Amino acid sequence: MNSINSICVYSASSSLVADFYIKEAENLGKCLADHKINLVYGAGKRGLMGAVADGVLKNGGSVTGVIPTFMVEQNWHHPHLTELLEVDSMHARKQKMADLSDGVIALPGGCGTLEELLEIITWKQLGLYPHPIIIVNTHGFYNPLIEMLDKAINEQFMRADHKMLWSVANSVNDVLDLLFTTPTWDPSIGKFATTTR
Repeated sequence: MNSINSICVYSASSSLVADFYIKEAENLGKCLADHKINLVYGAGKRGLMGAVADGVLKNGGSVTGVIPTFMVEQNWHHPHLTELLEVDSMHARKQKMADLSDGVIALPGGCGTLEELLEIITWKQLGLYPHPIIIVNTHGFYNPLIEMLDKAINEQFMRADHKMLWSVANSVNDVLDLLFTTPTWDPSIGKFATTTR
């Protein structure tokens, strides 16, 4: 059973997405608050980012937002977070969110969310982030990405063992079980890149 005190959540900042995505993010926030798990995220106030933070805060939970100073200057940050940490760059933001978390949850999102998700999967593959990574596949949003990852495995750009780098939840109701039960990653599997035929 994994010890989970803080969870990093990647998600969209767009406020134009369908309501069911917003509702799922709010439900995740409530779930985290109910289990006294601190939310670590990118500090945004709109879209799924704002919804997951609001879901935590409305239910008595705590939220740590991490955001570059240039975004604060443009007033992109949520005004009611438990803690707001300003950093110098997007790179520092991702590192800080990873450092503060015991696992990652990826809700649907655009380029930023996809980039964060693939980077943390890479870090885990290299033994730099041993914690659970959960992809929340709301309404099949991540089906094309999961198919692409399967293709990479099938064509031996990755090993079959690498499929254990992430888990897929079809809804937030499945997320906590996966967070607590995902086995610790064995970084020796990442040595695939140094092997020869």
